[in-house]
Amino acid sequence: MSLNKVQLIGNVGKEPEVRYLDSGVAVATFSLATTDRAYTLPNGTQVPERTEWHNIVLWRGLAETAEKYVHKGDKLYIEGKIRSRSYDDQNGVKRYVVEIFGDNMEMLTPRTVQASAPQQAAANVQSQQMQSPVQQQESPASDVLPF
Repeated sequence: MSLNKVQLIGNVGKEPEVRYLDSGVAVATFSLATTDRAYTLPNGTQVPERTEWHNIVLWRGLAETAEKYVHKGDKLYIEGKIRSRSYDDQNGVKRYVVEIFGDNMEMLTPRTVQASAPQQAAANVQSQQMQSPVQQQESPASDVLPF
């Protein structure tokens, strides 16, 4: 048995870039920053703050939700899987990329009461739909937002 699961809470580093494949499937990509706070060890050694940047990839309904509601600086909870890939750059140098393929997303940035209810509902509906990727592929109509 194996497990590939990532849970992140962080801040969006740039506006999501959303593209649509020829089949109409949406794909969103953006960076997410997670930061470990600075602290001091018992012996007085200071450990500085450390920020990690994660490449997030969202598909289908989650990508469409990100396109509409996620913005630079927003705080998000992302749950997904680590995927790595390599490619040759324009100089022929092999480059490696590690990405988080999100299965679930929750928006944590406070909004006005009126605006937050539809956003949270949309994120929750889309994350529930993403729990069954096979069903998503068989029924493209399930990508439609409920409002």
